[in-house]
Amino acid sequence: MKFRSMMMVSVAAAAMFAGSAYAQEAATVAFLMPDQASTRYEKHDYPGFKAEMEKLCAKCTVIYQNANADTALQQQQFNSVIAQGAKVVVIDPVDSAAAAALVEIAQSQDVKVIAYDRPIPAKPANFYVSFDNEGIGHAIAESLVQHLKASGVAEGAGLLQINGSPTDAAAGLIRDGIHRGLKDSGYKTLAEFDTPEWAPPKAQEWAAGQVTRFGADIKGVVAANDGTGGGAIAAFKAAGVNPVPPITGNDATIAALQLIISGDQYNTISKPSEIVAAAAAKVAVQLLKGEKPKAKTSLYDTPSELFVPAVVTADNIKAEIFDKKIQTPEEVCTGEYAEGCKKLGITK
Repeated sequence: MKFRSMMMVSVAAAAMFAGSAYAQEAATVAFLMPDQASTRYEKHDYPGFKAEMEKLCAKCTVIYQNANADTALQQQQFNSVIAQGAKVVVIDPVDSAAAAALVEIAQSQDVKVIAYDRPIPAKPANFYVSFDNEGIGHAIAESLVQHLKASGVAEGAGLLQINGSPTDAAAGLIRDGIHRGLKDSGYKTLAEFDTPEWAPPKAQEWAAGQVTRFGADIKGVVAANDGTGGGAIAAFKAAGVNPVPPITGNDATIAALQLIISGDQYNTISKPSEIVAAAAAKVAVQLLKGEKPKAKTSLYDTPSELFVPAVVTADNIKAEIFDKKIQTPEEVCTGEYAEGCKKLGITK
């Protein structure tokens, strides 16, 4: 009788293990991105995540959705993927505060949540994977400050600060990093703007108003990403300002790299999104297996892995972007940028 009971327990345990293994092998994972203002999600993040998932869990199904900067739409997408059986949801939230409720809904149904790129401060997710956003803000501001001082721009000169979306907690971290980078710089912030939805046209409209207001007193612009930086550059050019004051960025988009090559943008941040996407896929598979992913740090009480990116200027664009094959000359050095690429040694 005792032997029979042991056999029954062993069979039950084996069945549970097999069921768990099957669930992991054939599980559904959702990858929910926030907007299309940046091209990175379709070109880098999702392909990087999908490729790593295919390596780690060939039978897993990956559902990709983009909320197009619509909080309500992202909530619908979140509910939809859970209804479709997603066991892990990777979410880059449109609205970090609103996403707290989504985490609570998921966790009440034993669905794991990985916060991606943008944290969810009010409700700890199961894990957070991102670049170091405060570090990014500090790096681009510090880089600009060093450039202005090396160029002989006197202390007391004025700068503009263009932040990201006010509903994005990562934008808040970048903003805080910029503040830290400018605090003891000796330069003063003439005006500061939070860009709704990270939309470049809104950044351009605001920057145009500041050009009219402050004119030649603007000696530089700390913009939180390449889209807002590009909007600022467009505003200065439309106003006939030549040369455009040095302007920062972040994301190393092709358009930004071209602006750096032409001399219109001062810096950007190289953060190959595929690195973070692959890390998120590894964490997702670990969670599917019931494992506890190893955290290197913690942010907002959430176990986290934060990657440190590189600042890119004209001085190191060849080494950081082209020698590392993040982009190719064929993609970037087109048309009017061909001559600039030759001058920087990117092409012969």
